[in-house]
Amino acid sequence: MSKEILLVVDVVSNEKDLEKEEIFEALELALEAATVKKNGGNIKARVVIDRATGDYETFRSWEVVTLGDEGIALENPEVEITLDEAIKGQPDIQVGDHVLEPIDSVVFGRIAAQAAKQVIIQKVREAERRKIVEAYKDRKGELITGVVKRLERGGVLLDLGGNVEAQVSREDMIPRESFRIGDRVRGYLKDVRSETRGPQLFISRSAPELIKVLFQLEVPEIGDGVIEIVEAARDPGSRAKIAVRSLDPRLDPIGSCVGMRGSRVQAVSNELAGERVDIILWDENTAQFVINSMSPAEISSIVVDEDSHSMELAVANDNLSQAIGRGGQNVRLASELTGWELNVVDAAEAEQESQAVAESTKQLFIAQLDVDEDIAEILVDVGFNSVEEIAYVPMNEMLEIEAFEKDLVEELRNRAKDAVLISAIATEEKIETREPDEDLLNMDGMDKELAYDLAKKDIVTMNDLAELSIDDLLVFNGIDEKRAGELIMKAREPWFVEDAGE
Repeated sequence: MSKEILLVVDVVSNEKDLEKEEIFEALELALEAATVKKNGGNIKARVVIDRATGDYETFRSWEVVTLGDEGIALENPEVEITLDEAIKGQPDIQVGDHVLEPIDSVVFGRIAAQAAKQVIIQKVREAERRKIVEAYKDRKGELITGVVKRLERGGVLLDLGGNVEAQVSREDMIPRESFRIGDRVRGYLKDVRSETRGPQLFISRSAPELIKVLFQLEVPEIGDGVIEIVEAARDPGSRAKIAVRSLDPRLDPIGSCVGMRGSRVQAVSNELAGERVDIILWDENTAQFVINSMSPAEISSIVVDEDSHSMELAVANDNLSQAIGRGGQNVRLASELTGWELNVVDAAEAEQESQAVAESTKQLFIAQLDVDEDIAEILVDVGFNSVEEIAYVPMNEMLEIEAFEKDLVEELRNRAKDAVLISAIATEEKIETREPDEDLLNMDGMDKELAYDLAKKDIVTMNDLAELSIDDLLVFNGIDEKRAGELIMKAREPWFVEDAGE
């Protein structure tokens, strides 16, 4: 039997390309299962195979446990032994260790061999799946080619060769793209996961990264690191935009990606089911990059809002549909490419709106700064939008205005500060004199003094009070948590009535 075991280990190890140790462990598990079955299925067994001779020994195993409260019986005496009993035979034994007792070994015959076969098959599968993960985990981001093995409702299963399979899920496929069994398919390896069943490699044909990898394959300058694809955005199967730049000023990045008579970009387009690719010149100036990304539309003007991370793009009316694109595709891809929220507006309407805002701001300066129309117009032209900006802008910035001298600048700043102060006082007085509405004054639990204090904080109706939290009310004199809660719940009563009516 020992020679037969060694023979099995050698044969399986060579055929399945597995470590011999894994086969020995599988055989030990199979012999342990056969031993347990032979002894009624209630014991635990351990089998140890000598790796050199193939001889094996079998032991019955008990786990050492502690009873806790004295007198409680063991839950499973067939596989457990108390620490007190175990110490009698092995003084150094501890809870969690195992007491082993030699028993007769089962013969490595047909039953044991069949059990061993099942264990070995499982071990082989586990080992093969581990090898796949190990082989591909460092290849994430690469272009992978496979042959369609099976069409599934959830996507396509690809055969990569060597018993390796990969899945292209429905969401990772290009819309309206169809495959037949035997078709060769290329995709972007987006994930490698150690799954117990099913494919472990996941490929995408819709990811923006795929177009980068394809261009790297078609354009040697990208592979050499002379040209870089900075960003990519796709509407899979329809249209894509890539932003490129050259690290060599003598090299045209767009021309290199297009290729002779468009051969390079056409090769990528063909691989992506005819997807049209716009190649955009990347620019470190964000506004210029956005303008480039809106190609082929021409931008008349651009307004940048840093706070909301958005830009308003003015486009001539006859160019408006091209700028937006079918279903908003062009502006959407440009937004994904640049990372900015882009809003396209009619240039004529934008100009009218801009002029209206400029005129309103000019009249504001004339009224609050007591200046003539020429000075107000200069302030608007250089970019001032409010009196507060004039009051607190650094002196040296205003002195850069060609028509302004130092005395005029100081006078304008002083007038602006006075106007800001007067406006603040007027606002404060308005708040101080604001009166609470009748519903707040007459609300149960409300007193006149508190109602007027609330009004000073712009809380003038029951609904205003209902939207507050208890902490918001604790800042007022004479209000504790209990009263604050009662007032807020009283103010919210109309809400519950409305909900009940619905």
